[in-house]
Amino acid sequence: MRMTSIQTVRIKNQAAAFWKLILSFRKRDWKLNDYPIMVREHKFDPHFSSSRFTQHRHIASIINWTVSGGGETVEEALQDLQINFQAIKVRREREGKPPVRPGIRGPIEFASQELIAVNQQLSEDFVRRVLNLDWAWISDETDLWDFHTDETNELLYSKIVEVYGVDVSDIESARLSEILNRIATTRGRSFISTGQRS
Repeated sequence: MRMTSIQTVRIKNQAAAFWKLILSFRKRDWKLNDYPIMVREHKFDPHFSSSRFTQHRHIASIINWTVSGGGETVEEALQDLQINFQAIKVRREREGKPPVRPGIRGPIEFASQELIAVNQQLSEDFVRRVLNLDWAWISDETDLWDFHTDETNELLYSKIVEVYGVDVSDIESARLSEILNRIATTRGRSFISTGQRS
């Protein structure tokens, strides 16, 4: 049975990962070039339309780990990957976590929900009534920009005023943790309703 091109790529990737794993035992401080990296050309979606987001022609990623970068050229994609890799490396060091060994399956890491958890009930209400979603995973880093492709957050700011009677347009980060805190502080615990503003 002949292997498909996808199967061939997977075998090559895992062989590269295994080789980098073996080499990783020669040192303790791993840099990006110590990891198995795959670069692929990305096909543009002709129906994609957003002035805020860019479709990258090339995607560079670490094999067996969800760390990637994108760019118009291979060099740009690798530079973006370097930035993202370094940010994760620094964060793991700050949190006292060990570095991820090259070649192994890296962890899927989620941002903290510590600030969101303070207003958990409001968070669920906000997702339903403002974002019009049944459910959404929200972290302390999640912001309004994550839920639309418009040039501004004006529509969501207006919706927040409509639902909760609170203006949050001056919160520059647009982070939901800050927005929810403003709503909770302003409205107390009167924000929850069965669909109508209390």
